Amino acid sequence: MKTKLCIILLFFSIKLFSQELLFSSQDISVNPIIEGTLLIPNNIEKPNLVIIIAGSGPTDRNGNQSYLKNNSLKKLAEAISNNNIATFRYDKRVIKQLKLRNIDYNIKFDDFVTDAISVIDYFKQKNSFNKIFVLGHSQGSLIGMLAAKDKADGFISVAGVAQTIDHVIIEQIKKTYPVFVNDTKQLFMSLREGKKTDNYPPELASVFNKDIQAFMMNWMQYNPQDEIKKLNIPILILHGTKDLQVESKEAAMLHESAANSYMKLIENMNHVLVDIEGDALENSKSYTEAYRKISPLLIKEIIDFIK
Repeated sequence: MKTKLCIILLFFSIKLFSQELLFSSQDISVNPIIEGTLLIPNNIEKPNLVIIIAGSGPTDRNGNQSYLKNNSLKKLAEAISNNNIATFRYDKRVIKQLKLRNIDYNIKFDDFVTDAISVIDYFKQKNSFNKIFVLGHSQGSLIGMLAAKDKADGFISVAGVAQTIDHVIIEQIKKTYPVFVNDTKQLFMSLREGKKTDNYPPELASVFNKDIQAFMMNWMQYNPQDEIKKLNIPILILHGTKDLQVESKEAAMLHESAANSYMKLIENMNHVLVDIEGDALENSKSYTEAYRKISPLLIKEIIDFIK
């Protein structure tokens, strides 16, 4: 029995981390705004497809930003596709705008939802896949659950939040800049009333810059706990215990809100989907360390859910 178990574990680890790629890769333009990479497993007719939606900020299809290159979503997609499941990951629309040096400062959160729906519809019309699953990471979790309604066969939330974004940010400010908590609450109150403002501390500019206030107003309208209840499809909620950005309680709150969900806390996994054995410094450094391997338990949970 012990020998048999060792063989099974060895087989799984080989499939997950083998240098051999068991899929083909194709770059696709879904429309003039959305471009991404489709990975199709070899010798599988009509495989299941996972559409991967990135988190907040100017994040590309690989999970990278200008100074934060970790290839988290690239590694995620490749590990899934090495297990006979197709994946599609795409650049957020702002990536193309940055390349063209033509930034749309009127962008709304709803635009990201529209983009995700466009991707789902594109692949549904192709009729090349058995089932379509939506996987959203961080901000992509809320985008994904909004887009998946009545369109996808399953939904996967990875490091997603359960509270409205203003509550999440207020809690983050309590930990990092407690002196600005009251300012943050008052600023969000103004935004909830539809009022823009120039009166914010410079330290909070990344959240309350006037160029993104309309985006925040739009984003704040959505409560993930309400939205996930509207999904009548299987739901998988995954969260790492070493996530520095999103607390594990957010996953628990999502799980409590969705009767048809399964939740798994992944020991030592952080926000960029790698396992961290050390302290917060090692955790922070991993955001720019693309050599790190994707969490194997994360992949196992996703594969088990889809299959």
